[in-house]
Amino acid sequence: MTNTEVVLAMYEEFFNGHDVNAALKYVKEDYIQHNPGPGQGRANLMSAFGEKFRTNPDFHLNIQFTIAEDDKVAVYLKAIDPRGNTTCRVVDLYRLEDGKLAEHWDVLQGVGK
Repeated sequence: MTNTEVVLAMYEEFFNGHDVNAALKYVKEDYIQHNPGPGQGRANLMSAFGEKFRTNPDFHLNIQFTIAEDDKVAVYLKAIDPRGNTTCRVVDLYRLEDGKLAEHWDVLQGVGK
């Protein structure tokens, strides 16, 4: 798989499929997280999003586009509610290593009401 394909599979299975075990396939154990919320490492990512999926079963991300260069993939996406309304815009940046997500940064933009 290309780096972009790995990232897109992670979004489909983990984030939109709510399958936290998909991280075992796509995320390195020592995953570096630059967003202070989930904590460091794959286990913390799985735990944080497992809770998010339990409290927000309608959680869904619509990928708008990706940009890839060398070992980096950027993803521009929109979080949407069940009616298809955008609730947040996000740019996720990943560094991949050995075919797995190794490092993550993000920028979030809330949507005004």
